[in-house]
Amino acid sequence: ANAPYGTRTPEEVIDLTKKDVEFLLERGAKAIVVACNTATSVAIKELRAAYEEVLPVIGIEPALKPAVKAKEHSKVVVMATPMTLSQTKFNSMMHIYEDDANIIKMPCPGLVEYIESGVLDGPVLDAYLEKQFAPYDKAEIDAVVLGCTHYPLLRSTLHRLMGDEVTLVNPAYETAVELKTLLRDMDLTRSSEDLERFSEENSRRAAAGEPILDQYQFFVSDRAENFTRFAKAILPKEVKDTKQINIEEY
Repeated sequence: ANAPYGTRTPEEVIDLTKKDVEFLLERGAKAIVVACNTATSVAIKELRAAYEEVLPVIGIEPALKPAVKAKEHSKVVVMATPMTLSQTKFNSMMHIYEDDANIIKMPCPGLVEYIESGVLDGPVLDAYLEKQFAPYDKAEIDAVVLGCTHYPLLRSTLHRLMGDEVTLVNPAYETAVELKTLLRDMDLTRSSEDLERFSEENSRRAAAGEPILDQYQFFVSDRAENFTRFAKAILPKEVKDTKQINIEEY
C-alpha cells in the first residue's frame, strides 16, 4: 500500500518506518533490519534514537567502498531511488570516495514498480535500462552498485545488458553477515534448545489438529496475494501464507 518509498517525502518515510518497527516490536522482534536503502538514508538516525536502547537497528546502504576499491580509478554507476541519491547520508559517503573513482548517480524512478509487478526481464525492462544507461559508454563502466534491495533481482538482466566484465555490487550480503555477527555477539541467536522447543510445539499442534507454526512469517500492508505469488517466485523457502495488516494502527 505504501511502496515505493523512493518517491515519498522524508516525513512520510520516517512515519511509516516507525510504524513498521512498532508492529515488529509487538511481534517480539529481537533486532530490526531496515532492508531498504531509501528508508535507511532517510530514517535510520531517527529509528536508532527511538529504539536502539530496546533492540539493535541495522540499516543498508549502497556499497560504494567495495565498488570503488575493486579497481584503481574506476568508473562506478550507483543505481538507486531518487530519494536515496538526494539524501545527505549518501552524498557524504560519495564525497569520501569521489577522489578515487568517477562515481555516477543514476536515479531509477519506476524501476521498483516494474520489479514488484514481476517484470524481471523482457523488452519493456530492457528498454527502460537501455534508456538509463544510454548517456554512458558501457565499455567504460567498471561496476554498478545495486543501491536498492529490489535491484539484485535484475542481476541476470543487467549482466546480459552490461556484459560479464562489469561488477554488480549487492550490499545485502554484507548486511546479512553484519546481522548474524551482531546477534551472535549479543547472544541472541537461536539455540539448539530453541529449535527443539519449536519442533515439539509443532508436533503437539499436528497431533491436536491445530495450525502448524512456520519459521518464516510475512506481513504486508496491502495486496497479500500479489506478494505471496511474487515471493514464491524469488525466495528459496516456501511461502505458505502472507498476512495483511493495517500499519496505520501502529
